[in-house]
Amino acid sequence: MEHSPLIAVLVIGIGLAFVLGTLAQRLRLPPLVGYLLAGVLLGPSMLPAMSIDQHLTLQLADIGVVLLMFGVGLHFHPKDLLEVKGTVMPGATLQMIVVAGLGLGAGMMFGWPLGQGLVFGLCLSVASTVVVLRALQDRRLTDTGRGRIAIGWLVVQDLLTVLVLVILPPIAGALKGGDVNMVALAQSLGLTFGKLAVFAALMLVVGRRVIPAMLHYIAHTGSRELFRLAVLSVALGVAFAASYLFGVSIALGAFFAGMILSGSPLSQRAAEESLPLRDAFAVLFFVSVGMLFNPHVIIERPVALAITFGIILAGGAVAYLLLRAFGVKSASAVTIAVSLAQIGEFSFILADLGIGLGLLSAGARDLILGASILSIFLNPLLFALAGRREASPKVAPAPDMPRPRPVATMLTDHAVVVGYGRVGKLIADGIKGRLPLLVVEEGAVGDPGVEHIRGNAAKDDVLAAANLGAAKILFVAIPQAFEAGQIVEQARKANPSLPIVARAHFDAEVDHLLAHGASQVIMGEREIAIAMLDFAKAQ
Repeated sequence: MEHSPLIAVLVIGIGLAFVLGTLAQRLRLPPLVGYLLAGVLLGPSMLPAMSIDQHLTLQLADIGVVLLMFGVGLHFHPKDLLEVKGTVMPGATLQMIVVAGLGLGAGMMFGWPLGQGLVFGLCLSVASTVVVLRALQDRRLTDTGRGRIAIGWLVVQDLLTVLVLVILPPIAGALKGGDVNMVALAQSLGLTFGKLAVFAALMLVVGRRVIPAMLHYIAHTGSRELFRLAVLSVALGVAFAASYLFGVSIALGAFFAGMILSGSPLSQRAAEESLPLRDAFAVLFFVSVGMLFNPHVIIERPVALAITFGIILAGGAVAYLLLRAFGVKSASAVTIAVSLAQIGEFSFILADLGIGLGLLSAGARDLILGASILSIFLNPLLFALAGRREASPKVAPAPDMPRPRPVATMLTDHAVVVGYGRVGKLIADGIKGRLPLLVVEEGAVGDPGVEHIRGNAAKDDVLAAANLGAAKILFVAIPQAFEAGQIVEQARKANPSLPIVARAHFDAEVDHLLAHGASQVIMGEREIAIAMLDFAKAQ
């Protein structure tokens, strides 16, 4: 019996990624390395018998990119981008120009035509959004100053890449030795800017009203299934419309959709509902990248591959110098620069366009893909070295720029609520008027009457700002048991006698939280059953 290519992609791709990701974790390597190796093994050059549909894998990986950017947008507010615009707008632009120039120089060294060298350099100048965001999320840096700079940098790069994709076709003839069609170029640029303006206006004016209103209506139906479908429809629908109707990248469209929804009280729940699918499809992205790699290029063109790889690393060094020039502290600049020292999905899109226009050869694309794989492999190691350097006593710790460390609360004998989703808001509403209240939440709270520390409570400085030593009780209302365990453990060290109440969904999570120091763990399903039985006994 023959199986469909879709089934083969999901079963073989995700299954092998799971096995190798687990092995990488046991070897104290990031699981991402295992995902990439799974893709390399499934590629046509390694195990042809197990090879799966590469094009279908890339299409499924796009869903992971959309959901990942949508989740980032949910926690990224427009004011966050405005805070770092003076750094990311000139910085990202200059970095792309410098790296593209280095690629052009390498192309001249290889004896390539001007157009091929230029496209080659542009492909090496765009960092992978998925790799950067996964690295920031794994290290809980998304909501820090350096995380906002890195995300803002990616947004600017995405916008510039969209312009490159529009400009290349009308000037392709000139790059191959012909004349520039100025009329076509002016029309393309005008159309692109016009579409971007219309898309931004629709998202800010219509989307800000329609999307939250629709999700509120679905939430009131009480159907979790329908709410999950609504979240996916918003993320995928806006991303598709942005790409198909307005020429904006799907990643950027999904980011805007999440950012528009970020001010809604339902943003936390939307993030929770999209998380499982987001992680699964993000894994397929790394598998698809691994499948593109042709190992033969290492043997056939080692010098050219080493030069290409060196240019990508030079892009990270250029980013570091620019960040330092704009006043970002050394430790933060190193973290951001390391995250940008790789290339990914947009590089592949640019390379495919270059080949279609006759500007890029297949051999040049092999170099781009090979260097991309090497850079993504090396990225976790660079992050580890950067973290070790920052932890060194010889290096003075630097605050994230431009966002300062959380300001410590002046409250005493107060209740601290970590997480302001559905459960956290109900707890806070019950505490108001009885005890002084402090909420710790990564996103906006939306209630000016509630004192709020914005940040990840698992970070030492955020939890320290909550003044747990003088608190009366702590409620850990976030649904992620692993992160909640870290918070409980740190809180117990800060105040050994503090009553700590946490939430869980499973018995294993209850045991985990109790082992880390929780005074009481409430499992929702169990409490519902107890309440229903109590009602039955009273009848």
